[in-house]
Amino acid sequence: MTILILGSGGREHTFAWKIAQSPLCDKLFVAPGNSGTAQIATNVNLKVTDFEAIKVLVIQHNIEMVVVGPEDPLVQGIHDFFLDDNLLKGVAVIGPQKAAAELEGSKEFAKEFLFRHHIPTAAYKSFDATNVEEGYRFLETLKPPYVLKADGLAAGKGVLILNNLDEAKAELKNMLVEAKFGVASSKVVIEEFLDGIELSCFVLTDGKSYKMLPTAKDYKRIGEGDTGLNTGGMGAISPVPFASEEFLHKIEDRIVKPTIEGLKKDNLPYKGFVFIGIIKVGNDPKVIEYNVRMGDPETEVVLPRLKTDIVEIFKAISEERLNEIEIEIDQRAATTVMLVSGGYPEAYEKGKEITGLEHIVDSIPFHAGAIVKGDKIVTSGGRVMAITSYGNTYQEAIKKSYQNIEKLYFDKMDYRKDIGFDL
Repeated sequence: MTILILGSGGREHTFAWKIAQSPLCDKLFVAPGNSGTAQIATNVNLKVTDFEAIKVLVIQHNIEMVVVGPEDPLVQGIHDFFLDDNLLKGVAVIGPQKAAAELEGSKEFAKEFLFRHHIPTAAYKSFDATNVEEGYRFLETLKPPYVLKADGLAAGKGVLILNNLDEAKAELKNMLVEAKFGVASSKVVIEEFLDGIELSCFVLTDGKSYKMLPTAKDYKRIGEGDTGLNTGGMGAISPVPFASEEFLHKIEDRIVKPTIEGLKKDNLPYKGFVFIGIIKVGNDPKVIEYNVRMGDPETEVVLPRLKTDIVEIFKAISEERLNEIEIEIDQRAATTVMLVSGGYPEAYEKGKEITGLEHIVDSIPFHAGAIVKGDKIVTSGGRVMAITSYGNTYQEAIKKSYQNIEKLYFDKMDYRKDIGFDL
């Protein structure tokens, strides 16, 4: 089987690493890929939203399955593009259709879905540039901190959590009137703040049945102790130590089952991953957000724990027989630490040579913002590489990751030294 993965990050390198292990995969392409995928697949320099170019590639190489990594092509309707084309409709696409991808494409859409299907979440209201004053008044009814979310896609950076009411009002105006996040913040969802500890829940569905994958916890802030600016994610741990058997049952009964049932009731066609951001408030789970693809860097700890052939699973999803598949999970813990460019998530330099990869033992380096240049591997993004390790405990796994990080170097390399600190 010839398979194409769309994307260029650590998530896509992890997918490539996992898919390449399957006897069902004969040839693997990644578009655009990175220096990690280049070692196990054929990289093709295409934009993930250039559907016409993707079509040419798929036809040229008889590609039978497309695994969509990032959210952009899903929200823009790549699955529908394949279904609407006679030459492409036989290709299996792993990722929901456009109507269902709105769960990530619009925070307001997601909130309406949650309320409609009685799934526990924070109270909220939506505002646009025509009713900013109403937004100010709604903020006055809430207790701090104040949560402001850009309605559209803002590359994981469209959420602000502010303690000061005047600052919250100023930022609301910034988002709606000054277009702080561009078109993504032409509408803003203001939410009540939920106080608790967060985790990520991952579900596979073929639109009829579902399977749960291991939970993970990621660390979004740039600074130790969860301080500083939000990033795309600085590290992750799986499983989540505080998610007891009882708590996982609550997630499944109160959140996962009504989500899958809600997709069916609302006729939202879904074949792929549902990523549910959850917060544990007291001993109860509530939904913070939906994403319609795997998380990053959570993929780098969830997929390494998956023992079942991932291509078998994807085939079953495309053929709507996921209920026939048994998902086997490695009982060891997995952790990952993200190496980032100095200055990230603000301005940073690219093109720094990465050395020491050949000295890594007992960890898996998943490349993210890194590319091949001549005979060197150099940085090409803010989040450069995720160093994943296994252990009998997450402490043992994290120790291995940090030991291997000490063997790596690039100019201005930065990383958090406290992943797992709050567990």
